[in-house]
Amino acid sequence: MPLPVPAPLSLSNVDFYVDHLRTLAALYLPRLAAAAVLLVVGWWVISWLSRLVANATARLDVSLSSFVTSMFSILLKVLLLISAAGMVGFQTTSFVAILGAAGLAVGLALQGTLANFAGGVLILIFKPFVVGDVIESQGKSGTVQAIQIFNTILLTSLGDIVILPNGATSNGVLVNKAHPQQAVVEVPLDLPATTDLDTLRQQALPLLKALPDVLPTPQPQVSITTLTPGAAMTITFQAHTTPGKEDALRKTMLEALQQFFAQQGEKK
Repeated sequence: MPLPVPAPLSLSNVDFYVDHLRTLAALYLPRLAAAAVLLVVGWWVISWLSRLVANATARLDVSLSSFVTSMFSILLKVLLLISAAGMVGFQTTSFVAILGAAGLAVGLALQGTLANFAGGVLILIFKPFVVGDVIESQGKSGTVQAIQIFNTILLTSLGDIVILPNGATSNGVLVNKAHPQQAVVEVPLDLPATTDLDTLRQQALPLLKALPDVLPTPQPQVSITTLTPGAAMTITFQAHTTPGKEDALRKTMLEALQQFFAQQGEKK
C-alpha cells in the first residue's frame, strides 16, 4: 500500500511527520535487519564454501585453484547482494536483466580469451604435458616452462620464449617429446648418382659419431631416400639425440657435412 504524501513541515503537522516516520521505521527496519543478518550469515557461508572449493581444487594446479575459487566467491557474493537488496525493497528484476545482458556482451567480446581459459583448464586437468616436457605445437617446439590459465610458456633450444594460447594448444595437434628418450635428426642432401655409397659411409659415419649431442645408440646412418637413375640421388644423414637438442644438432651436422664435402672437393 503506498504511503501518504506528507504536507510541508509546520508546527501544526508535527504529529503527522512523527507518525509517518514511525510507519517507515515499522516498514523498513525489519527488512533492513533481515538484510543485515542475511549479509553477515551469507558472507560467512560464502567464505566457508570458498575454502571448501579451494581445498577441493588444490590438487589440480595453484593458478587454476585460485581462479576457480575467486570466480566462485565473486558469483555467490553478487547473488547475496542482489538477494539482500530485494529483501529491503529494491526492484532487482531489471538489475538482473542488465547484469545478464552485460555478461553476454562480455562473453561474446572475450570468445578467444574464454577459449584459452577452457583450454588451460583442460590442460591442467588431463595433463597432456607438464612443466619440463618437451612439446611441439602450432609449429613451435621447446621445453614447457609454465602452464598458465590462458597461455603455455615454452623455452626453445635457441633460448627464445614462445607463448602458446591454450585454446589452440588443447584443440590442435600436440607432440609430447618428453616420454621418448631419443629424438631423430635427419639432414637430406642431393648428391650425384655416381657417388660411392660405401665409401661415403666409411668417411661420414665416424664424423657423425664424433659430433656433440649425438647418442651412441642407435648409431648414425647414411642411406639413400630418393634415386633418379643417371641424374642424382638424395642421401639422408641420420643421428639420434636427446629431446630438445634437435635444432642444435641439425646445425652442427650441416656445418660438419659442409666442411666434409668441401674437403672432398679439394682432394679432387
